[in-house]
Amino acid sequence: MRVLFFMLLVGIVASCAKKRTIHITATNGATGERYAGLQYFVVSSTTTGGGEKYKTEKSGFLNENGEATEVVREKQFRTYAVRVVEPENSCYNKEITMYFGGANDKNGHFDFVFAECATLQRKVKNINCFDTSDKIEIYIDNTVHSLLPAPWILNGCVDYTTVPTKVPIGNYTLHWIVTKNNVSTDYYDSFNLIENETKIHEINY
Repeated sequence: MRVLFFMLLVGIVASCAKKRTIHITATNGATGERYAGLQYFVVSSTTTGGGEKYKTEKSGFLNENGEATEVVREKQFRTYAVRVVEPENSCYNKEITMYFGGANDKNGHFDFVFAECATLQRKVKNINCFDTSDKIEIYIDNTVHSLLPAPWILNGCVDYTTVPTKVPIGNYTLHWIVTKNNVSTDYYDSFNLIENETKIHEINY
């Protein structure tokens, strides 16, 4: 009788779980290439009287194409998350953890986006200063859109150099507006950074 009850209980629990196939990928946001060999985890969690408890449901390494497929049995009252370990020298990740049913769950496809580091230093100098009302507004964007959209605004007879900063690799586009004597002029530039490169970008106006 006890055996029958136990089997019935197991059957009920199993029927409350559903199998879900997930596809995991890792992509270089600057180059579009896939990362092979990165470790991944599929973890479930549940809240109990003793706090949050976690269980690793699946784990492994992305194949030579930078992808993996897993079948996970989802159970009620548990939250499921996917995580991929960042590559070395990473300066950008779109999301480090993604949840089943979350904004980054694309019908079971979880794509992790990373980008390696380069070093960027910026120099801005007003070489023909009119007066203290001079102004420059600098807008900068990159391939992975990791930068703030607000402009960098400098006023007066500027001579400014930033510290060298680790930034994601990829293409950078710049637009700056110089205002002198109430006349505004637009300028544009672009450059590409590769892994471990150091670049000094100068704006003389």
